[in-house]
Amino acid sequence: MLVRQMRAAAGGGLSLSQMSVLKRLDRLGEATAADLARAEKIRPQSVIATVNSLRADGYVTRTPHPTDGRRLLISLTDRGRALVGERREAGHGRLAELMSERLTPEERRRLAEAVPLLRRLAED
Repeated sequence: MLVRQMRAAAGGGLSLSQMSVLKRLDRLGEATAADLARAEKIRPQSVIATVNSLRADGYVTRTPHPTDGRRLLISLTDRGRALVGERREAGHGRLAELMSERLTPEERRRLAEAVPLLRRLAED
């Protein structure tokens, strides 16, 4: 429910899979469709469909792989990078707002102590 609230605050008309691919490219840098499919744990055909829609909207580009002409590298455009940053900031802002409104100072301190543990759980 918390994640839904943060996504709603971030707004935007992209699907969860589209945002997931954009965020992954933001974290990892350029990647092939096969790399993205493995990382997202989905079929390469699904990634290609997602990338095609993101490319049509100007969020990603595809360039030839420097050593393997059969593959393409997918990377964020400036527009894609800006969108990821805006969505991240909106989500962070909503989370900070909720914490301030609903948690006591002691609860916020305990939550801050738990962040390193949550990061370890979320690692790929």
